[in-house]
Amino acid sequence: MYQVISPANEQQWQTYYDLRYRVLREPFQRPRGSEKDEYDQVGLHRMVVNDAGQAVAVGRLHFNSPDEGQIRFMASAPEHRGEGHGVAIVYALEQLARHEGAKHIVINSRDNTLGFYQKCGYELVEEADTVSNPGAEHQLRKTLTEYNRIIYRPDWCQELQATWHEEIPISETMGIRISQYTGREFETHAQLSRNINVHGTMFAGSIYSLATLTCWGLLHLQLRERQLPGAVVLADGNIHYHKPITREPRAVARLLDMNGDLSSLKSGQNARVNLKSQVFDGDKPVAEFTGQFVVLAKK
Repeated sequence: MYQVISPANEQQWQTYYDLRYRVLREPFQRPRGSEKDEYDQVGLHRMVVNDAGQAVAVGRLHFNSPDEGQIRFMASAPEHRGEGHGVAIVYALEQLARHEGAKHIVINSRDNTLGFYQKCGYELVEEADTVSNPGAEHQLRKTLTEYNRIIYRPDWCQELQATWHEEIPISETMGIRISQYTGREFETHAQLSRNINVHGTMFAGSIYSLATLTCWGLLHLQLRERQLPGAVVLADGNIHYHKPITREPRAVARLLDMNGDLSSLKSGQNARVNLKSQVFDGDKPVAEFTGQFVVLAKK
């Protein structure tokens, strides 16, 4: 179990700076102390910790001006890379920047992290000459808008939203929108007022549709991540309703709940995948959906 926290005591600060040093300074034979700078006192810090309190990812936000935030000292423990913790840090720092009224964020990046930031919606504005100077850093920038509140692959999510409304018109009628995508979790929400029954709660059929579409969306995005062509269809689905929904509903599907082998698509064979999603009434999970999906291979 992992959580994003702000370091608050001596032990947490120690593990925070230890990870910074281990990832960002030690490989370049830099001395202890070089992992800190003068902006640490005024910056906003976040780190992902595991159950043992160990830092697995860290990052800092400071402000160059009231309009411009800058993310620096991003680091993920090598043994935990690829688990989505870097995205969690970027998302947490962006939320802070938005709350403080920043209009845009800048990031400096070496070659090895450039692709990661671009997937998070950052645009390359100044390309460094890394051939002559391998340690040079590129500069990236993101203007904070309602569209790119989605932290990972915001362009893909915008395309998916448009596809839903064009090809599955009921999704627009229900007011279904993509709330967030992190590469590991996919979240949607719907408007209760468009899906309300005579009891003042959400139609069971609307809950089922929201849960199904959330799984469908996660699978669609994962196919794009893996560059696998195919059309997603629902083969079978089951849902358990625990309580009625009386507030704005949201649904979450997680990559760790996805079971199945997609490799058959490479040879032109269909693939079967099982997915789960939960529907929430506020912060309380009130329905659980399990679906079997077939990905039809492109012929």
